[in-house]
Amino acid sequence: MKKTTKLLGTSLIALSMVAAAGCGNNNGGNNAESNNQGSTNAKAEKADILFWTPFSGADGEFMKKIVEKYNSSQDTYKVKLVIQPNGEYYKLLDVAMSAGKDRPDLAIMHVDQIPTYVNKGQLQPMDDLAAASAINKTDYVEAPVNYETIDSKWYGIPLDIHPLVMYYNKDLFEQAGITAPPTNRAEFEADVEKLTNKDKGTYGYVVPTLWPQQFIFPTLVWQNGGDLWNGTDVAYNSPEAVEMVQWMRSLVDKGVSPGNVQQDGENTLFLQGKNAIQFNGPWMKGQFDEAGIHYGVAPVPQIGKAKQAVYAGSHNFVLPKGVTDANVVKGIGDFLKYVSTNSMDWAASGQALASKPMLESEEFKALDMQSNVAKSFDYVQFAPNVLNWATISDPIWGELSNALLGKKDAQKAMDDAVAKSRQAMKK
Repeated sequence: MKKTTKLLGTSLIALSMVAAAGCGNNNGGNNAESNNQGSTNAKAEKADILFWTPFSGADGEFMKKIVEKYNSSQDTYKVKLVIQPNGEYYKLLDVAMSAGKDRPDLAIMHVDQIPTYVNKGQLQPMDDLAAASAINKTDYVEAPVNYETIDSKWYGIPLDIHPLVMYYNKDLFEQAGITAPPTNRAEFEADVEKLTNKDKGTYGYVVPTLWPQQFIFPTLVWQNGGDLWNGTDVAYNSPEAVEMVQWMRSLVDKGVSPGNVQQDGENTLFLQGKNAIQFNGPWMKGQFDEAGIHYGVAPVPQIGKAKQAVYAGSHNFVLPKGVTDANVVKGIGDFLKYVSTNSMDWAASGQALASKPMLESEEFKALDMQSNVAKSFDYVQFAPNVLNWATISDPIWGELSNALLGKKDAQKAMDDAVAKSRQAMKK
């Protein structure tokens, strides 16, 4: 049983109120006359389903294909896809859910947001919907299912898992005489030394000082036996965490990475063929393909001394509170059952799917990158299951940047991050 951690009282930090974008009519979403969401006896009548996603980038087109194919596969339900701006998604969703007007019937939510929205009372369990639609927990990768099972109730059905992965320039590897990507710290350190050629301005690994450290830093801390949260308090100034900050800075000091890397600087150099290794997410695939880079993908090496681990996110389908129309709920179940075995279009966006039948299909296994991404599913970890974790942990990133840029000692930077996080917890 997974329970959400309570932090210093139950008050939540309010999200900024913004005008919700017009999304059309919410057919049946506010109908309180029917509460029979788990019934299999409800007559299947035509229903429209308003479906919100934050896929405002190139990935939106892939979700559109899935929705269009589903709508064409039957004539009882019509899923109406609304793509909200990614940067404003949760503000818009919070307003819509709180007001009840133009609220979606179905929404995509990142797995680490689910505990907070459950605590707000804005999501309803999906157990009855899943049972009525023959959707089984055992058909999905365990990590997101376990995370979003709160007080024995299932609040999200996973679409994908997107862990940190290692991209590497195959041409630079060949020139350096390296035949396989590194899998551990010793191999990584030896390889980045060989891959660095200062005469050509080429680096083995460029240490980012900002994004995507949100994926890199937790990965290294967990690998080294540390944690971000110890059950009652933030813990990212532990010896295990500080050692990993020092290790990243040491790559700059050794010259295998340039210093003073600005936002996206590591990616710019990778695109230019001057950064041999980059840690980033599956979402980079489209950009690298378009650039024509001869690259490979592999799991992130185990840099820490304790275990293999990798930070991941996950997109999940959630059911907002107040969606009670039996036909709408029945249609949502029908759509999600369809997606569980018809989501190769989403895999084509670069994502590794969370549905086991899809992962085990020959079609998915034939996808080199996505199948490599899925190799880390057994040891993925998500953000701590703590309310308002994004707000609490936000001080990490500025202080980590100070340490990686050499502006602060690693221990001092992490101590300062902890102090700021504790202040945020008191508000």
